Amino acid sequence: MASSRRIGILTGGGDVPGLNSVIKSVVYKSTELGWEVLGIRRGWEGLTHLRPGPEPDPDYVVALDRRNTRHIDRTGGTVLHTSRTNPARIAHKKLPPHIPAARLAALQVGEGVYDFTPIVLENLERLQISCLIVIGGDDTLGYAKKLDAAGFPLLAIPKTMDNDVPGTEYCIGFSTAITRAKELITRQRTTLGSHERIGVFRIFGRDSGFTALYTAYVTSARCVIPEHPFDLDRLAQLLVEDKRNNPSRYALVIASEGAVWQGQPLAEIGEPDPYGHRRKADIGYALAEEIRRRTGEETLSSDLTYDLRSGEADSLDQLVAITFANVAMDLLHQNIRGRMVALQDGKYTHAPLPDSQAGPRKIDVQKLYNPERFRPHYSDKLGAPMLLAQVTG
Repeated sequence: MASSRRIGILTGGGDVPGLNSVIKSVVYKSTELGWEVLGIRRGWEGLTHLRPGPEPDPDYVVALDRRNTRHIDRTGGTVLHTSRTNPARIAHKKLPPHIPAARLAALQVGEGVYDFTPIVLENLERLQISCLIVIGGDDTLGYAKKLDAAGFPLLAIPKTMDNDVPGTEYCIGFSTAITRAKELITRQRTTLGSHERIGVFRIFGRDSGFTALYTAYVTSARCVIPEHPFDLDRLAQLLVEDKRNNPSRYALVIASEGAVWQGQPLAEIGEPDPYGHRRKADIGYALAEEIRRRTGEETLSSDLTYDLRSGEADSLDQLVAITFANVAMDLLHQNIRGRMVALQDGKYTHAPLPDSQAGPRKIDVQKLYNPERFRPHYSDKLGAPMLLAQVTG
């Protein structure tokens, strides 16, 4: 184990607004505490594909200081770049070319699959990193738990627009996703009204419907979510009624990408990613076509997904990102490791690292969603945290 006062930091999985605020805040606080910071580029790939040599591989390692991070919080994305690499399951076609064949044989755990955890640990030691700060969703943090079990000190910060990491009520990127979705839907209402159509807005949420539900909450819209297969005929009927009763003659529904209607699960397409996920077929297009076929109404499908993760963070995401980073540094200073920074009951705290086998956090349908009306519940919120859903909910 390295004994230097050097922190490593990486971002994994999909990018979200607010990541650069975390990186900058970690660097600034580290400077106060007398720690160096190395940025690991391209997520976990930076620790699996790092080339050997007397100096750190510039493709995968960058020294971070106040000067080169001063402006990064003013833009979205991640200056460290990212990937969906899973070091425990590296496919043969993704292997780095510099690893000897004999070593690869020892790392093989299945046909064409390799566990690079020993390589990751060796690279962390070679870089003299004594604690790693990992920013990611449940997949990225699931591997962090494996690394923690292997004995390496680390701290985790949750980020994902799906807001579905277990153990926290909030993940960086969630507020910006809702803010941006609200803006996009509000703008597109004029087009829906001009053409008197029913709009279907596809939004993030493969396994959990937080992004769709909370967007529906602030736009007064209907939504369908993965936690509850929906009755398509009932939804179509309500949308036709909405359109008829609207002076602008349009209606809309927000669909989580993982939502399905009763008796008709969406197909999964493409090759699985390193964490075993395949892409869902486009629920927005499929739902719009079915509504048109069943009602005769003109429909319009609009995919909002990648618009939600681009650009700068909103104020809440930036506030949480800065605070999560400083809480992580406080834990580091207190010699606390193997934990994830979290929000619980509206308060900053820390929680166990997410267990990848437990799956993502889910919406409590009974408390937060009306499946008959396809709407959020707005009542009975006294005593609820600001973000409405407790970790246990």
